[in-house]
Amino acid sequence: MDCENKDSELRKFGSSRTSSASSSLRRRSLSLSLSLPKHLNDDDDENESVSEAGDIGDRELQSNRYSGSGRLRLIGENAPEHGVVVPISEDTMLGSNAMSSVTPVSPIKLISQPDHKKNDEKTEVPWVLEYTSCLLFLAVFGILGVLLRYGLQKLFGPGIVGATSDHSYMYLDLPSNMVGSFLMGWFGVVFKEDISRISSQLAIGLSTGFLGSLTTFSGWNQKMLELSVEGQWVFVVLGYLLGLFLVAYSIIFGIETAKGANWLYRRANMDSSNSGTDCHWRVDSCKRHLIVILFLLLILASLWGMSIGLEVNEFSSGSPKAQLWLACIVGPFGVWIRWFLARLNGRGLGKSGLLKWVPFGTLIANVSAACIMAAIATLKKAVNTETCDTVASSIQFGLLGCLSTVSTFIAEFHAMRGSKYPWRAYVYALCTMLISFVLGTLIYSVPVWVENFN
Repeated sequence: MDCENKDSELRKFGSSRTSSASSSLRRRSLSLSLSLPKHLNDDDDENESVSEAGDIGDRELQSNRYSGSGRLRLIGENAPEHGVVVPISEDTMLGSNAMSSVTPVSPIKLISQPDHKKNDEKTEVPWVLEYTSCLLFLAVFGILGVLLRYGLQKLFGPGIVGATSDHSYMYLDLPSNMVGSFLMGWFGVVFKEDISRISSQLAIGLSTGFLGSLTTFSGWNQKMLELSVEGQWVFVVLGYLLGLFLVAYSIIFGIETAKGANWLYRRANMDSSNSGTDCHWRVDSCKRHLIVILFLLLILASLWGMSIGLEVNEFSSGSPKAQLWLACIVGPFGVWIRWFLARLNGRGLGKSGLLKWVPFGTLIANVSAACIMAAIATLKKAVNTETCDTVASSIQFGLLGCLSTVSTFIAEFHAMRGSKYPWRAYVYALCTMLISFVLGTLIYSVPVWVENFN
């Protein structure tokens, strides 16, 4: 009887020690989170998130390699590498050594890992395949974005609908910027996570490749520069304000309609279990990546082969179609450059990460493309030959049109407007447009005024 009482007392004592150990661990974990450095606070996390709302380049593939298998490697075995120390309660150790009859308390695992770790490692895809498929997705969708932008220019331009023109604040690229911003709300905000479950590379190709190439900031800025050269300053102000207003509400309309469609879809399928519907199509193995790469190589070779063949026939004529086919050839290079620049988003300046809320990758891509486009426009005015006009216009429409983007820019603008500091959205938009216009004026407008180019 005495032995039974002693055993019960020991069990109560052990359970109380274990509960106190867990409570102590919770207290220490809370104190650890409160004592983290300034760059890990909530405000800093929000600054980083709004800057990364549109695109983070190849960093997205690197982050998926750590979270794609359902395991976080930051806390646990790799914690010391990142300077994060997980506190272990001293009470836990004391409680485990206090008596031999009580089961020792095992180290607490904050993140559970599946038992089939070896199976996960076997199915891990090499980074070379991921990068290759991503580059191919960007190239193929970039060419499709160029083709659709050209079609929207012709549809809403003076030839058919007549809603846009080169001599109005309703510039030629406004419809494509609005359509791309609307679709960004669908595929770049609401459904991006669902698409990423099938293939992260497909999600990047749709948002960065297709929508980024469908929209163009450099073309928008260049039209405003041309209006300023003509003295249409009212049209310049209206072009910037109306253009920003329309694309900003286009992404809002896209997000709201996508949420409605998503709600209707889930409501219609709430009774059916769809937990494994996307597993069959998920690109999560080397074999499937190789199949996707071969398929994309065939499409890209077909698109480039068709563009080269048509360009050879149309180049001597100097027609807009000749400019289009050459633009399709050089367009993917602009997408690739913009994608690599996007890795600067959310990083800030210097080691301290100053101004993390500014998407420097998107800012550099848009401003540099606008400046290069202005320089090429000045070259076209100075040389004034048919061959120069064809090549220069193709580079402007293809390479620089794909290097700059409005869809990513407006996604970042929208995220900033919804943050705790909405004024940052307008500062970011004003800096992007003002820097591009001022530098473009020095590169394009001033030489045109001085040399009196027609």
